[in-house]
Amino acid sequence: MSDAILVVNAGSSSIKFSVFLDRGEDRAIEHLLSGQLEGVTTEPRFSARDAAGTLIAEQRWTQPLGHDGAIEHMDGFLREPLSVHRLAAVGHRVVHGGLAFSAPVRPTPAIVEQLEQLIPLAPLHQPHNLALIKTLLANHPTLPQVACFDTAFHRGQAEVAQAFALPLVITERGVRRYGFHGLSYEYVARVLPDYDARAAQGRTVVLHLGNGSSACAIADGRSVASTMGFTAVDGLPMGTRCGNLDPGVLLYLMDEMKMDACAIEKLIYKESGLLGVSGVSSDMRTLLESAEPRAQFAIELFVYRIARELGSLAAALGGLDALIFTAGIGENSAPIRERVCLAAAWLGVTLDPAANNAARGAARISTADSQTAAWVIPTNEELMIARDTRNLLGRIP
Repeated sequence: MSDAILVVNAGSSSIKFSVFLDRGEDRAIEHLLSGQLEGVTTEPRFSARDAAGTLIAEQRWTQPLGHDGAIEHMDGFLREPLSVHRLAAVGHRVVHGGLAFSAPVRPTPAIVEQLEQLIPLAPLHQPHNLALIKTLLANHPTLPQVACFDTAFHRGQAEVAQAFALPLVITERGVRRYGFHGLSYEYVARVLPDYDARAAQGRTVVLHLGNGSSACAIADGRSVASTMGFTAVDGLPMGTRCGNLDPGVLLYLMDEMKMDACAIEKLIYKESGLLGVSGVSSDMRTLLESAEPRAQFAIELFVYRIARELGSLAAALGGLDALIFTAGIGENSAPIRERVCLAAAWLGVTLDPAANNAARGAARISTADSQTAAWVIPTNEELMIARDTRNLLGRIP
């Protein structure tokens, strides 16, 4: 019997989970299975796959399950695979740790209360991240839990990189740049030495491109600057989020279009980005296949904004040694990688088109003589959480 670590990532409409086994003396962590419930508030879809990626379970519903029903189904599914192992701990992705939490912690009711104060900064994710923690604290108080924060990796940035040009009284209330996708960036920074020692010790920009997109400047494994700021709606255009926006636009929406806070929140989080610009889809795969001019313009805008931010992050680093693509679009879309690399030619990136088109998993996609290396490195936030959970708890009792 092995100790099992359950990793859970609860979002606004989905719950993703993975199970890892701690095999003992060598401290290795082995991936057992992963699953997800999508559309839990509309028409839920459940799927689970083993470590090899083989589909082992699938189910659909025509009525909403809600988060409670989704958790109940997940719990029922896990009983059989966990019957021969001991559930030793649960690791949670928590989007926002604020100023107080710069490392993983074991949540208590008091800590959960602190984290609930950050819900206005991450309204789509934080409530659901915390709901399962509270449920387990109430129903299984002896089960060890660990909260791992998407903001923690960026807490070591210089004060000037975190500051807005606002009065001190506002800054002291916690209004500053936090940055997100930190678990993804931390994972890439940890594994980068295995692929490119020069990049790992040097100046690297990681592009986490997916339904949620951002970029991070990393120097010698540490976050220096990031595109996301006070909230996860800032920075690059995303699937449905607008990214960087002149604050004056919000004033215009309030004054001239009479939109209230709820309407603006819906607009910038759920109706903008690739979906809003294209009018077709939030999915990059659909846009790349579409002949609609607005779909092609949405792609052009996405790449343009990445190129703009890449220049800004290279300036923050004082140069660039490597460019890393990760997450759903970054790992799987050769056309987007090609366009970004061509736009980054001035930074010393020389793309190898054949390597780019053939890339599956971790791969160098720049030429051997490229001044700045370009890589695809798959991220693994779940494994990062499992490792952090084990490291915090030590040898799990």
